[in-house]
Amino acid sequence: MRTAYKERIARRLTWVTALIILIVFVLIYLVASFTVVRNIDYELQLETDKHKDQIFLVNGEIRFLHMDEWEEMEHSQIQLNPIFIEIVDLEGKSKDRSPNLRENHLSFSPEKSLKNEAWTQKIGASEVRTRQIPLYNAGKHEGYLLLAKSFDDTRELLDNLRNVLLVFYPMILISLYLTMRYLAGKSIEPIQEIIEKTNQITQKNLNERVPEPELEDEIGQLTRSINDLLGRLEQAMKREKQFTSDASHELRTPLSVLRGTLEVLIRKPRTSGEYEQKIQTALGTIDRMSAMIDQLLALARVENAKNLVREELELITFLEEKADQISSEQKRKITFQSQVSLPIYITTNEKSLEMILDNLLHNAIKYSPEDSDIFLRVGKSGAFPYIEVADSGSGIAEAHLEQIFDPFFREKEALDQGIPGTGLGLAIVKKLAQESQIKLSVVSKKDVGSTFRLDFPSQS
Repeated sequence: MRTAYKERIARRLTWVTALIILIVFVLIYLVASFTVVRNIDYELQLETDKHKDQIFLVNGEIRFLHMDEWEEMEHSQIQLNPIFIEIVDLEGKSKDRSPNLRENHLSFSPEKSLKNEAWTQKIGASEVRTRQIPLYNAGKHEGYLLLAKSFDDTRELLDNLRNVLLVFYPMILISLYLTMRYLAGKSIEPIQEIIEKTNQITQKNLNERVPEPELEDEIGQLTRSINDLLGRLEQAMKREKQFTSDASHELRTPLSVLRGTLEVLIRKPRTSGEYEQKIQTALGTIDRMSAMIDQLLALARVENAKNLVREELELITFLEEKADQISSEQKRKITFQSQVSLPIYITTNEKSLEMILDNLLHNAIKYSPEDSDIFLRVGKSGAFPYIEVADSGSGIAEAHLEQIFDPFFREKEALDQGIPGTGLGLAIVKKLAQESQIKLSVVSKKDVGSTFRLDFPSQS
C-alpha cells in the first residue's frame, strides 16, 4: 500500500517530536519528584537537628533535657503535617513513641543511620518519609531516634502530575500529527503543481516549462533543474529530428544519382565507353554512400559506447608515427612538432584518439591547398598535455564555429566548391573527445587557417 509523502513526513516528524516530548515529560516528573522529596528530607533534617540534643536514653530510660521547655515548644506549634517520633534501644525495641503513631511503629534500620539518609515506608494505610539518628549519652551509644513525616500529600501530588502528563501526552501527539500533516500538505503543494505541469508536457509540447517560483529555495532549485532537463531534452529531440532529416536527405541524394544513372543506361544501347563512364559514376556514388554509412555507424557506436578501456600511451612516439602514416597515405606533408623533450605519458583509449586524429588530419588536408603546411604539435601546459592540428587552409567563418560539430553541417562554400565530405567527421571527434574527457577547442580565421586543440586531463 502506497503512503502519501505528506503522511510519511507527518509520521516521521511526529515520532521524533513524540520522543522529545516523552523525554521532557519524564524529566519534569523526575525533577518534581526529586524537589518535593528533597524538601521533605530537609524538613526531617531540621526536626532531627532540633530533637537530637533534647532526648537521651540512660540505661534504657528516656530523659529529656529541659523537659518543660520542650513540652511547651511542642504544644505551641500548629502541626498541619505532623511529625511522627519513636525512640528505640540498640535492639530496635520501642521505648516510647508519639501518640499520633497509635499502635503503629516506625521501621528500624541501623544501617540507615550510618548513611544519614531518609527512606519511604508504609505505616498502615499511610506512607511516610522516615529518618533515623543514633542517641548517645556520655559518648555511649544508647539507642536511636526515629522521625517520620507524612508522604501522602506528596505522593498524591506526584500521582496527579503523572496522570496529567499521561493524559496530555496522547492528546499532544494527536494534535501534533494533525498539525504536521496539514503543514506537510501545504509544504508539498508546489511539488504537486510541478507534477501536474510536468505530466502535461509531452513530446509535442517540449517547449513548455514549469513556472519558476520567486524564492531561491529547494523548490526553486528543483523547478530550475526540471526546466534545464526539459531544455536538454528539447535540444536532443531537435538534434535527433535534424539528424534524421539530414541523414535521409544525404542518403537520398546519392540514391537519386545512382537511380538516374542506371535509368539512363537502360533507355537505349550504349557504347562500351559510355557504359564504363556511367558505371564509374555509379561506383563513385556507392563509395560516397558507403563512406557516409561508415561514418553514421561510427557516430552511433560512439554515442552508445560506455566505459572505454583506457591504457597508458606515450604521446610523442604515437603522434610521430601517426603523422608519418597519414603523410604516406595522403601524399601530403605533415610536420610533427614536439614542444617538450621528455616523453609524455597519458591514460586514454588509443583507438578513440586515433579516430579523432584521423578525422582532424583528413579535414586539414581536405580544406588546405596542396602546397600548404599542416602541423601536428604536442606539448604540455603545466601538468596538462595537449595536441594541436593546424592548417593554413580556407578557415571557418566565426558564425559557424559552434555549428561545425553538428552532424551533417557543412559550410555553403565547401558545398559550392564540391569538396567531398559527409559533415560527420567533427561530430564524431566531439563525441569521442567527450567520452575520453578531452577538452576540444578550435581557433579559426577565414582564409588564414584553423587550429584544433585537444587538452587532456592532468596525468599527475
